[in-house]
Amino acid sequence: MSVRTRRWAHAIVFLVVAGLLLAPSVEPVAAAGTTFGQPAVSARWAQGVTFEQPVVLGGPAKRVEIVISSAPDAGLFVSEVPVPAPGPTTLRYLLDASSSGILPNTPFTARWRITWPDGKVDLGPPASTVYADTRFQWRTVSGPIVRVHWYTGDDAFGRRALAIGQAAIEKAAGLFEVRETRPIDFFIYADQAAFYDALGPGTRERVGGQANAEIRTLFALITPAEIEDRWVSIVIPHELTHLVFDTTVRNPYHDPPRWLNEGLAVYLAQGYDANDRGQVAGAVAAVDLMPLEALTGEFPTTGARFALAYAESVSAVDYLVRTHGRDALVRLVRTYATGVTDDEAFTAALGRDAAAFEAAWLTDLGATTPERYGPRLAPAGPLPAAWASASAGSTAPGSTLPATPPASGPAPGDDGNGSDLVPALAVALLVGLVALGLLAIRRRARPVRDDSDGTDATPPPTADSS
Repeated sequence: MSVRTRRWAHAIVFLVVAGLLLAPSVEPVAAAGTTFGQPAVSARWAQGVTFEQPVVLGGPAKRVEIVISSAPDAGLFVSEVPVPAPGPTTLRYLLDASSSGILPNTPFTARWRITWPDGKVDLGPPASTVYADTRFQWRTVSGPIVRVHWYTGDDAFGRRALAIGQAAIEKAAGLFEVRETRPIDFFIYADQAAFYDALGPGTRERVGGQANAEIRTLFALITPAEIEDRWVSIVIPHELTHLVFDTTVRNPYHDPPRWLNEGLAVYLAQGYDANDRGQVAGAVAAVDLMPLEALTGEFPTTGARFALAYAESVSAVDYLVRTHGRDALVRLVRTYATGVTDDEAFTAALGRDAAAFEAAWLTDLGATTPERYGPRLAPAGPLPAAWASASAGSTAPGSTLPATPPASGPAPGDDGNGSDLVPALAVALLVGLVALGLLAIRRRARPVRDDSDGTDATPPPTADSS
């Protein structure tokens, strides 16, 4: 090999080595491919739901996930699991009942998702089940929409509960001008311990019924001896009204205030009765009313304030109907289905925003404006002289503050820790190495003197000759 050829080879090797040193590492891409077997799912009361999926992985996967849905409008739950070795295996996942707060009658559908290094995604077949309270032998009687499930009591007990529930659905749907088509399950427990176990440890005291709109299920604590009691004919319509209300207002953006939801349920189930009127009147006299703004989320937990929250809610609904009419009430409820804010909904339906409605309600009660508690803005403090000068466009004498404070945060394109300099320096170094390599090639490839015998003459050695 001639000297010139060797120098060419050295330069090429130099460039190749430099490129390998600076090139980002690339993981080998496996042949993406998943063979799915028949999935399995099992639910056990108080334990949870177990999902299993036999698979054959054609190579090392990048990510393995399970995608679970629990109701048509409840969104998706995604959990990543450890990636197994290539080959045949069974993927498993336990949705723990003790930590997830699963309610009875919750349906589950799950699919496994395999993501490969090249970005390809394989989605497995679905598997479905229902998490059920299997402690009892449930009996069932069904109507057009409501299905009643109970385990203590005779057939007359179940039929009576069904009649109350079906009438409540028809009344609320007629008022809100909606049509219910999907079944509603109504589970009746006969003892408090079993009832509270079903609803979970987060259930508040004094709860006799609870409706869950996402799974369209009502739970109630009613013994056979109580089925003809007045409160039973109240609690069932109350809870079922919540489900029809949810059908009317459901949207992905904004929920109506809780006082409107609860106030309507009380209003339709029992009206604004003497007990609630007395509680509101007593709070007005004691200057102890809570503002409606305080009742937009969870109600207070103490017994007296909890009861007052319901009384104020139905009082506000009663005032709305008396002053604006039922048509305005229906417009207000239906407007929420568009996802608007409270002020937008009230203005569209009543011609006044939520604060103006509350002020008018308080005036009707003869109540003073309730004191609002919670976080408040602190009063403005004194402005340092240097800051005042800086805001005026000049620096105060003797001050090191700039006339215009520097912008806070990293500059555009910077992540704040200097990491953007790394790729820039790498590129600059690569360009420099390439330039040096090309210069070496140019110096070694220049024309040389031609001797008369036609052979290449070797130029005189230089300091960088090898």
